Amino acid sequence: MASIISHLFIALSLFAFSANAQLSPSFYAKTCPRLEGIVRSGMIKAVNREKRLAASILRLFFHDCFVNGCDGSILLDDSSTFTSEKNAFPNRNSARGFEVIDDIKTQVEAACKATVSCADILALATRDGVALLGGPSWAVPLGRKDSRTASESGANSNLPGPGSDLSTLISMFAAQGLNARDMTALSGGHTIGVAKCQFFRTRIYNETNIDPAFATQRQANCPFSGGDTNLAPLDSTNNMFDNKYFVDLTNKRGLFHSDQVLFNGGSQDALVRTYSTSPATFRADFVSAMIKMGNLGPPAGAASEIRLNCRVVN
Repeated sequence: MASIISHLFIALSLFAFSANAQLSPSFYAKTCPRLEGIVRSGMIKAVNREKRLAASILRLFFHDCFVNGCDGSILLDDSSTFTSEKNAFPNRNSARGFEVIDDIKTQVEAACKATVSCADILALATRDGVALLGGPSWAVPLGRKDSRTASESGANSNLPGPGSDLSTLISMFAAQGLNARDMTALSGGHTIGVAKCQFFRTRIYNETNIDPAFATQRQANCPFSGGDTNLAPLDSTNNMFDNKYFVDLTNKRGLFHSDQVLFNGGSQDALVRTYSTSPATFRADFVSAMIKMGNLGPPAGAASEIRLNCRVVN
């Protein structure tokens, strides 16, 4: 009997690592019925101000979920007991949009005090940003709690970089319970947003699986040395959430090394081709993968709460 209980406990512990228990789109239906309207209004305001913010918020959500689950840990500033994930290499001087979440949180607190987690606000804001740029919408499962700590080391080790090879991408997503199809669909998030020269310089000067005209075009604003923070669009329609990212990949016009490896004679070539010719297939797979990623929960027994200020623990 003890052995059965022990095995059951191990099984439940493993489950707790991989999924947020009992999330539901109607979680706040009674306790904060205006929630989705408040978040959407906040995102409309933000995206009208700067379309890039939709991509910034999407990136925040991805970088949150890959470090101990979708628990709002990326939103925490430094404290006396931990170093913020904002200082980790993948986030330093690049993670942005925090003030958008702060503004929405203020509005949500005014309507429903101490009820809605920052993690859920980030999940909803991500969905709305994608939809506002013409992408799909979906029912976001809700009921996440906010972490009481952050993991700079987790952010440094769990997040794939722009120089990642295909095998690295597949294994890093697999570590989060996401398969290769999920990975390729989620990479399609690069259909919106911009990137700094320092992260694609090696590709446009040194790599051969690149359209020469595209390389020349990008070199014009990304010199061989200097200009590290000069920006380039991640795809050719970077203010529209569409399937152009995949069309670009089939034409060897991926901006990052980690983009073009998805279409370079490897296991994802056929799927990239499918997405490049079928926007509906991409949209459906993207939604499915976003919900799957959004279900990633914190480790078993991790302390959690509903933060009153997304930047600090209560």
